[in-house]
Amino acid sequence: MSKSLPYSVKDVHYDNAKFRHRSFFKVITQTLFTSDMKRECVSYSTGKFLGLFMIFGLACLILTHASKTPSATDGLSKGLETNEEHKVVTDVGVRFKKLLRRAPRLPPRLSGNEKVSSGIFTGKPNEHDEEKWKARQRNVKEAFIHAWSGYKKSAMGYDELLPLSMQGFDGLGGLGATVVDSLDTAMIMGLEEVVSEAGSWIESNLLERISQKGDVNLFETTIRVLGGLLSAYHLSGGDQDMNLANTGPKPTIYLEIAKNLADRLLSAFTSSPTPIPYSDVLLKNSSAHPAHNLLSSTSEVSTLQLEFNYLSAISGDPKYKTEGMKVFAHFKTLPKVEGLVPIYISPHSGEFIGQEIRLGSRGDSYYEYLIKVWLQLRSIQDGNFTYLYDMYEEAMRGVRHLLVQKTIPNELVFVGELPGGSKGSFSPKMDHLVCFLPGTLALGATKGITKEKAMKDNLLTIEDFENLKLAEDLAKTCFEMYSVTSTGLAPEIAYFHTKDFYEDGLGGGNQSSEYVNDIIIKFNDRHNLLRPETVESLFVLYRITQDPKYREWGWQIFQSFEKYTKVDSGGYTSLNDVTTLPPQRRDKMETFFLGETLKYLYLLFGDSSVIPLDKFVFNTEAHPFPIKDAIYLEGGSFMMKGTM
Repeated sequence: MSKSLPYSVKDVHYDNAKFRHRSFFKVITQTLFTSDMKRECVSYSTGKFLGLFMIFGLACLILTHASKTPSATDGLSKGLETNEEHKVVTDVGVRFKKLLRRAPRLPPRLSGNEKVSSGIFTGKPNEHDEEKWKARQRNVKEAFIHAWSGYKKSAMGYDELLPLSMQGFDGLGGLGATVVDSLDTAMIMGLEEVVSEAGSWIESNLLERISQKGDVNLFETTIRVLGGLLSAYHLSGGDQDMNLANTGPKPTIYLEIAKNLADRLLSAFTSSPTPIPYSDVLLKNSSAHPAHNLLSSTSEVSTLQLEFNYLSAISGDPKYKTEGMKVFAHFKTLPKVEGLVPIYISPHSGEFIGQEIRLGSRGDSYYEYLIKVWLQLRSIQDGNFTYLYDMYEEAMRGVRHLLVQKTIPNELVFVGELPGGSKGSFSPKMDHLVCFLPGTLALGATKGITKEKAMKDNLLTIEDFENLKLAEDLAKTCFEMYSVTSTGLAPEIAYFHTKDFYEDGLGGGNQSSEYVNDIIIKFNDRHNLLRPETVESLFVLYRITQDPKYREWGWQIFQSFEKYTKVDSGGYTSLNDVTTLPPQRRDKMETFFLGETLKYLYLLFGDSSVIPLDKFVFNTEAHPFPIKDAIYLEGGSFMMKGTM
């Protein structure tokens, strides 16, 4: 574990007060009254006289200086305490006494709703604020009901809804992905009717679909369908820790279907000649094959482990965890660029292919799962999974060193790409997908507890503080990607104005934005797919920093979704161009809008005790799994035992 900071929590709150320079007068007086000179002076009558004379002269000088200094109350905001040392004092005896016994400098007192400079929100929401956020949370619930009603009416059982043409579409293998992806959101929102409808469909149809369907993508099926089933199992009382569902199938139904699906998905691992699984699985005969280019995406093969680990834990069968964790053990042995990895890997050779490095598509959730899988497994006795945390820390240092830059003219912080690896030129391009990173950085810094508690318990390292700072700076940029456009919704990809790159005439359309000259949006990148990454990070940052601005930013984004993507007949739709009004609509509602975007907004506006971040870890599709203590059983298997 990294060493603790060499200063206390109080020093951080008080702007590192312990390291401030002393004033000239303080040096003189401390020299007089604490050094050997003082002891020598008081030993002789001449020394006493000289000492008193010097003290009297200094006192007169200080009083003369103070009488010419304006009152400290000038320019201070209401509610701040005036510092005692700046008052004009006319009584020589009192001033002389204060000189000898000067109190330590204290920070200003903040009103209940103000922030300290460390970034921790110290005030508690008042009753009016709580009612406001409860009302806004109800708005999100109503949006979910509207989205679900459109799906149920026009596309029930299909993977996705095409809301404008009011029909269904199977783009994810035909397993009813929206049903499974949405289920735990409905449970968290307490929507029993939706839970009953979705649960009944799963119980009646999903096993048959799994046994009959053809090609599915290993990654997409794992994070959406397997992850959704496992989360539903827990939230419906499967672990006997909680039960948010008073209706729908028994938890064992979800577990049995999850095991059936996972057994077929395992063929992607067992068919490969290396620990790197193939990308595609033929469900009906449990066979697997590589993608057409014979490669696997780095993020896809490393974003299966939370799901497979949890399934092993609740089923008692270690085979799922064993296969999944082989991938990370193999990644540990591969060469990297300051912890960063290329976005393609070969399942045939087990080696990275190409040099392109980015934290957007095909790279993103590799870094997310390093820290999340470590959080999931760190309490296992003799588990020896610290290598995951070490790989995460090294990668984040690489991000800060190689990928982070600031824009011109307003210094927005962004994470770019290395198209040619360490030897290639830097590209000031950032996918919206990269906006997962602020939340991941914050989670990695505090391990899910609040920043205030982490500082109070002296748990944060210097590197944790650096990552938290980057998280907040990057979250600001992600939000401005929304506010800079005419619709208030972010593009799929943005470029940033730097000293080496600028293209004129490609702004977001909102000329009143302060950052209109910092963010560049090319014509082919102006679509919006209802993505969740920014609101995910706002949710995590609000939970950790308790800063209400993240809620306000989330509310602005939600209002834009309501205004421009809501379809009257039911559902919400993607957009073709967020920079023009009215925006052209694209006719597709992604499953993650119900599974992630609306879930994170609902939790952002709600009580922080619901799905707490130190007790749950969210998979990359926002399905929460409990973090538990674990013990090994004979044969290398393990089972869950108690909550953390």
